[in-house]
Amino acid sequence: MAKRYLTSLPLLAALITSLVVRSNVGRIAIYWGQNGNEGTLADTCATGNYKYVNIAFLPTFGNGQTPTINLAGHCDPSSVDGFTALSHDIRSCQSRGVKVMLSIGGGAGSYYLASSQEVMQVAEYLWNNFLGGSSPSRPLGDAVLDGIDFDIEGDTNQHWDELARYLKPYSKGRRKVYLTAAPQCPFPDAWVGGALNTGLFDYVWV
Repeated sequence: MAKRYLTSLPLLAALITSLVVRSNVGRIAIYWGQNGNEGTLADTCATGNYKYVNIAFLPTFGNGQTPTINLAGHCDPSSVDGFTALSHDIRSCQSRGVKVMLSIGGGAGSYYLASSQEVMQVAEYLWNNFLGGSSPSRPLGDAVLDGIDFDIEGDTNQHWDELARYLKPYSKGRRKVYLTAAPQCPFPDAWVGGALNTGLFDYVWV
């Protein structure tokens, strides 16, 4: 009996490896929005290659600025519909099981949280305009995004942990608010290292 058990270990290991690999197939994240030639958001999700899509970016917010979204050549923010036509694509992605997040920050933006009071204001803005809250001027229409991605690459490392703490409690019942982040290569990350230490983030893109 002992010999039979020992000889079955390689087979068991192979089966476990197969299950682990199979369970992670397609769990790839992509940033969409900064290349006008990358196709539509719906087309990106329809490939079946991605489990998470980060709409990039909301590069302007905080420090008294009016929050502004930038999706390169995909939409004209000055048009009547602006970015609201993306609601259909967002829902299409979600119907395929793809989580769609709004990525805040980016490599070329103007974002800064000047105080704890401003953190609360930004959190409320994100909730009401992109997540499950309500606002008469939702930039992406009435689709409800799945969460917020922190792609913080400069300006300040202050208050991002507070923003995560304000956003996370918006998860209620079956409607979860995902928090994700894209730290830079050096560890610990100079910008969002403190935020990641809160343990509130669901995924970190590396």
